[in-house]
Amino acid sequence: MQLHFKASGQGRAVILLHGLFGSADNWQPIALRLAENFQVLALDQRNHGRSPHSEEMNYPLMAADVEKFMAARGLATAMVVGHSMGGKTAMQLALQFPHRVDKLVVADIAPRAYEPAHNRILAALLALELPAFQTRQQIEDALAPEIPDLVLRRFLLKNLGRDSMGKSYWKINLGGMAKNYLRLGEPLGVSLPFIKPALFIRGGRSKYVRAEDEPLIRELFPLAQIQTMAGAAHWVHADQPEEFLRLLLGFL
Repeated sequence: MQLHFKASGQGRAVILLHGLFGSADNWQPIALRLAENFQVLALDQRNHGRSPHSEEMNYPLMAADVEKFMAARGLATAMVVGHSMGGKTAMQLALQFPHRVDKLVVADIAPRAYEPAHNRILAALLALELPAFQTRQQIEDALAPEIPDLVLRRFLLKNLGRDSMGKSYWKINLGGMAKNYLRLGEPLGVSLPFIKPALFIRGGRSKYVRAEDEPLIRELFPLAQIQTMAGAAHWVHADQPEEFLRLLLGFL
């Protein structure tokens, strides 16, 4: 699978991996700053953005996608940064292909299992009959009863596209994501630990990385640093971009 990507800057390679329902565009403000010092490669993971769709979706496959991307680009190694689902892909990549990863940064996710929390969102998006809507605003309004958070609705609607006839369609593969959604909540497979530098950045207002997750993090990533951004929720890099960049640049 050939992943779509956005490249900027020069120097040592940094790969950025987005979360569920996201795309490479989510990293744009961070990528611009990193590109002052590094070659930045922001990827669309499978079933997201402009990357190919697949009925198969799990972390070993998504890690293999990134490894194949690196091989195709002639990248022997890279520093890898991932948020949420992208953080799990990054961890899997480091465990599955440790020779490819120089440094690992994981934003607000742990290597454990997670209970399904997005079923309502998936159901709401799948239930929409997009051809019946004339405008983006109509689609946004139709989602409001099931997804009352305006910021979340507009984030999700970044995945809308329009064809040559002006009809809306989903750029993401909702069917494939729904089919494999429980796989995305699974813990990472048992593996030898990744014994290179790793940084875990968690949001102080998020429940995704708990104190009780630390032993498993340190078991799989013995050299891990764990930093907490006190005022940030799950979207740490969007909530407090300057603090996130300070931690990220200091580590890279």
